[in-house]
Amino acid sequence: MLSRQFVRENPETVREAMDAKGVTDVDLDHLLAVDEEWRELKAEGDDLRRQRNEVSSQIGQLKQEGEEEEAQQAIDESQELKADIERVEERAEELEAELEALLLEIPNVPHESVPVGEDETDNETRYRRGFDDLRDLPEDVVPHYDLGEELDILDFERGAKVTGGGFYFLKGEGARLEHALVQFMLAVHREQGYSDIYPPVPVNSASMRGTGQFPKFVDDAYRVGDTNEAPYDDDDLWLCPTAEVSVTNMYRDEILLDDDLPLKHQAFSPNFRREAGEHGTETRGIVRVHQFNKVELVNFVRPGESYDRLEGLLEEACEVLDRLELPYRVLDMCTGDMGFTQSKKYDVEVWAPGDDMEDGPEEGGRWLEVSSVSNFEDFQARRAGIQYRPERHESAEYLHTLNGSGLALPRVMVAILEYYQNEDGTVDVPEPLQPYMGGQEAIEGHEPVGESAVGAGKKD
Repeated sequence: MLSRQFVRENPETVREAMDAKGVTDVDLDHLLAVDEEWRELKAEGDDLRRQRNEVSSQIGQLKQEGEEEEAQQAIDESQELKADIERVEERAEELEAELEALLLEIPNVPHESVPVGEDETDNETRYRRGFDDLRDLPEDVVPHYDLGEELDILDFERGAKVTGGGFYFLKGEGARLEHALVQFMLAVHREQGYSDIYPPVPVNSASMRGTGQFPKFVDDAYRVGDTNEAPYDDDDLWLCPTAEVSVTNMYRDEILLDDDLPLKHQAFSPNFRREAGEHGTETRGIVRVHQFNKVELVNFVRPGESYDRLEGLLEEACEVLDRLELPYRVLDMCTGDMGFTQSKKYDVEVWAPGDDMEDGPEEGGRWLEVSSVSNFEDFQARRAGIQYRPERHESAEYLHTLNGSGLALPRVMVAILEYYQNEDGTVDVPEPLQPYMGGQEAIEGHEPVGESAVGAGKKD
């Protein structure tokens, strides 16, 4: 969250950030009024305590001097002051709780380098890679959702039967390809200096607040064993929407040492989100689903180093696509298309040629986001209470957090199935993945199982 002092001293900057990020349900003027009343009450409470201390110090002296009547008056005054202090403190606590709740609704302020814009059409393409030497594609690239069923490596019908819409089975060579991708990504990031974390899947409400998922995105989360209705207690458990939540909150309410930084963690995990299938072809296939696997990169750094680290983190995420020789682009996200928590964000989008290819690779195909690489500055650290001590004798400060997917699995799978597709319907396995698939060079598919498969070409 933003600090009270920052909001108090920079209301117009905060208002502009709220407008840019589409936050319209928070009354900033009311927040400022609550803060002002809280500060007045804190000052009043300090003054009342000072008065009571002065009166209390007089009581003993008056009794020693035999001034019983004056001593009793002082005692009565002390009791009145005590009641006034309790009244002021109770009201101040109410206001502080309200102020904290309001601050949780205020978005992060975009960095000055972020392009100003209203929506995704105002994002700026920073660069594109992999288009100078495209492989020969089939005349008609089959979309991954059709190809996956033809090869019997994707099963949407049985996924929906077992769980519901937005869930699917990976089978045979499809499952092996995903496993290979996971191991390959983890190996790449180990080379980059990342340490491995395997986090718990459920997380509590405090963790979801710490990274900014709550309270704003509660409707997108899967609550364990209950509905998504308030209140949300710290004992409530939620299926993790991203390992960013669990890994960042590893250090919640802790003070790290300067020697600990920078910390670079990577975590593979399943992720669960309610939002899925917004429009068009995204409702088909595995582009937008409720459960997916991802390798997440989380960094903890000194404040002065976070923007240099952001550039390094971006290249670390992109290296996976570079090695797989998948065409992609990097977008510098504008103010209106950034998330609630970020101060600056890049999106990495892989190119998948399975749809809309009539105009060729420059205009056709689809761009699929596989990573959002973000600097939160101290926004998450302040919410989660993560600090570091520059020197052992110095006061603790909030550090900066960054993260990015390295990468999200389903959309990388889509890109491989479509970009490495051959005319005969097989799929070449990218060379870096072959060692993780026992040397297998191509996905050829296998015959489906069951009576229902007979009519689809299986021999009876």
